[in-house]
Amino acid sequence: MMGQLPAQQNALFYEFCLENHIPDDHLLRQIDQFLDFDQARVHLDPFYSHTGRPSIDPELMIRMLLIGYCYGCQSASKIDQVSACKIDHFKLINI
Repeated sequence: MMGQLPAQQNALFYEFCLENHIPDDHLLRQIDQFLDFDQARVHLDPFYSHTGRPSIDPELMIRMLLIGYCYGCQSASKIDQVSACKIDHFKLINI
């Protein structure tokens, strides 16, 4: 079963604008402007089971792999470790 990130719940939390904290010329911002995942779910749907637990959102997975590639992380656990501490990664993964 293909997972999906839940809708934003900004009304429940204090206002924080990520856009104000990442420079316009940042590498991940430049990469993000070229990414288009509008059709990704349609193309990937045949590869996911329709039963069982929902998976990680495929868009999130691809974005995290891009971060790993850009910063030389060679394992998923290392990507998680690095991304948990870096606010600029949140911009690319749309959290």
